[in-house]
Amino acid sequence: MSQIIENKNVFGKNLKWYDLVISIYHVAIWRGVVMSGKRNVSEAINMYQAYIDSPEKRQALYRRTLIIVVLSQIFGGAGLAAGITVGALLAQDMLGTDNFTGVPTALFTLGSAGSALLVGRLSQRFGRRSGLAAGFLAGGIGAIGVVIAAITNNIFLLFISLLIYGSGGATNLQARYAGTDLANSKQRATAISIAMVSTTFGAVAGPNLVDVMGSFAMKIGVPALSGPFILAAAAYILAGMILLVLLRPDPLVVAQAVAVEQRKNKVFSDVSINTLTMNKKGIFTAATLMVLTQLVMVAIMTMTPVHMGNHGHGLSEVGIIIGFHVGAMYLPSLLTGVLVDRIGRLYMAIAAGVTLLAAGVLAAMAPGESMPLLTLALILLGLGWNFGLISGTAILVDSTNSTNRAKMQGTIDVLVALSGATGGVLSGVVVANSSYAVLSIAGGVLSLFLIPVLIWSSAKKIKVQA
Repeated sequence: MSQIIENKNVFGKNLKWYDLVISIYHVAIWRGVVMSGKRNVSEAINMYQAYIDSPEKRQALYRRTLIIVVLSQIFGGAGLAAGITVGALLAQDMLGTDNFTGVPTALFTLGSAGSALLVGRLSQRFGRRSGLAAGFLAGGIGAIGVVIAAITNNIFLLFISLLIYGSGGATNLQARYAGTDLANSKQRATAISIAMVSTTFGAVAGPNLVDVMGSFAMKIGVPALSGPFILAAAAYILAGMILLVLLRPDPLVVAQAVAVEQRKNKVFSDVSINTLTMNKKGIFTAATLMVLTQLVMVAIMTMTPVHMGNHGHGLSEVGIIIGFHVGAMYLPSLLTGVLVDRIGRLYMAIAAGVTLLAAGVLAAMAPGESMPLLTLALILLGLGWNFGLISGTAILVDSTNSTNRAKMQGTIDVLVALSGATGGVLSGVVVANSSYAVLSIAGGVLSLFLIPVLIWSSAKKIKVQA
């Protein structure tokens, strides 16, 4: 390490501020290498040097990282969907009343928001592998706690466990960033979309295994409604172990090493440009885009089942519409990612606002008895959310760099989680004091606020960062 300091002339007379920053960052990379478990430090540094010197090796690691992320996301999606499906029912069964059945969702959302912040900071300091694995493993522990709470009929333990269980959901969302660490600017949205669409497989399988896991739970002598949380625990722990064992070398640490070396040599590429700056306008734009799309989507989606119930639709019909909605949220991701990379972030972000407006207007105008029109409205709602999340995520990655990216991503995901909770709460208040049509129109109009924000941000082209 002394050689690093000597080479950078840190204690020389011609010290420049960026020399000091680079030297400190070299020490950080060196420390990360040592902490990764390598006994031979020179061997470990040489391993990173190979990725620094070879764009081909970086691309190979990028593709390998995507495969690992996809595998973990399949299990993560199953863990997320299985638990959420019966959380409210379990609370109702244990409490004996409907008055607090919304508490599990609130606790899950709160836990998700707090965990997003922690996972982002852990990832920034120790790498994606440590941050994401810790988040998934914590979610698994929370799910185990829920099962124990159901067995012992302990309400306090149930609520604490649901809070911890929320960390799995936050990690499942943040894992979409891992594939972008070594992606160039034309690959980032595609990498995000691959991670998102892989979540669909687990998210679809999870709810369909509720009855199976309920029967399994009863066979081993635990309450049936705790069965899906057994699946959630196993799925989250598997997702965490996959990342902990296989995500080596860590893509974020490699990206940081590449950025430091290119900064030192004043050679910037599409993967690493400026390690010391970030685009605040781009970050604000990305945050606004993801927060508003989440708020509008959750608000309208939350009250749609209630609206349908008031017009005589049964649970099976509600399930069909919500199924189409969830499918529209995730399944178009592969195409959306390609469009965001090829057409541009700005155009797809505008498309998100317009699509959400169309969804709101159609939901408001559709007769309550019309399954086809309500289904179409919810499909458009999911599609608009998909456009907004993927384009917003890509803008956020473009506007940050390897020294602050994971931390900033965690912070923005906190706002996204809280906006979803806000949308869910406010939607009930709006409908109670007006109607579902007013809520839908208000959501559509609110989504148009994205357009002036995007025009303002495009006045100075968003600068792509490391």
